Amino acid sequence: MPSMHQPLTPAALADLRRPRKYPAVSVLLPTHRREPDNAQDSVRLRNLLEEAKNAVHNDPEVTRGDRIDVIGQLDQALGEVDLVHAEDGLAIFAAPGEHQVWSLGRSVPERVLLAQTFLTRNLVAAYAANQPFWVLAFSADVATLWSGSRRQNLERADGAGLFPVRRPQIDFDPERQERIGDTPSIYNDEDTRTFLREVTEATGAVLAADPRPLYVVGETEALSALDEVGPVVGEAVDRIPQGGLAEGPAEALGRAVREADRKRDEAAVAAVLDDLDRARGRKAFAGGVDEVWQSVTEGRVALVAIEDGYRTTVRDDGEHLVPASAEERGARDDIVDEIAEQALDTGAEVRFVPDGGLADSGHIAAVLRY
Repeated sequence: MPSMHQPLTPAALADLRRPRKYPAVSVLLPTHRREPDNAQDSVRLRNLLEEAKNAVHNDPEVTRGDRIDVIGQLDQALGEVDLVHAEDGLAIFAAPGEHQVWSLGRSVPERVLLAQTFLTRNLVAAYAANQPFWVLAFSADVATLWSGSRRQNLERADGAGLFPVRRPQIDFDPERQERIGDTPSIYNDEDTRTFLREVTEATGAVLAADPRPLYVVGETEALSALDEVGPVVGEAVDRIPQGGLAEGPAEALGRAVREADRKRDEAAVAAVLDDLDRARGRKAFAGGVDEVWQSVTEGRVALVAIEDGYRTTVRDDGEHLVPASAEERGARDDIVDEIAEQALDTGAEVRFVPDGGLADSGHIAAVLRY
């Protein structure tokens, strides 16, 4: 089972979205990181899980065996929840033979749902909003991979078991070192170049499975040597010439990449806003939740931009989405996450921008393909 704080990946999301044997139970709870707001999270979670168990127990379509199984899975999931280290949302999924617990850096609506599939739109939106990136840190004898994002500190990652990559230890010839010089002799050594080729292959495999921006951190000579054996350094969004961080610690490595990632994020947001301005000029623009939803539903969207904190509740009046209260029949309280998921499903790019960045466009906007 994945841990509650395991990073979301495209592979994990794809697995979560496949059909299950009924009932696939989804329990969503907005959570809080700090006191006093988090005081009621535990009680609310237990109440929601009781609601889910009652729904399973009372559903005539659920066999006795599956009922016992799924209720047991929900109990096991509760035991794996760590509210002490809660983020902004919690998702619990249970079906016959399985359960999963996910902590999210994005709020979710409070909900219990029984269906053929898990309710994943909030996880998809959380993944897109988190804008994860990789950090490859290396030296002449070891390379490590780290996962980072806008909302989470760096964490060591094994890259599907491909990392860390270690160079086999050999004894250097002291006389040769003295003749050539310590650093060049290390990076020109054929064993080291073989090691760097292994690092290149492992990094390529990780990026193929989970494409993200990549930062490469190492001393200048190491960066040059890695650049010579393959495309990793050249294709990275930034190279950071700082040695001594090949095995962390996470805090120091995080500091090394934080400024570069902040600048990259600002540049990306500026580019999105420029795209929206150009789209407005050529009449290929949609603004506001109703227009964007209609365009996304028609598969016409190339890019959706959403303010980080934007949430709204709507209902469909037959022609348009109109504002609604959460208690109204047919109310949809996570329409923004629905839009994000649907847009990604149709091949559109989804970008989150700071609050206020789309104030004149209804907090959500899109560039249309046609």
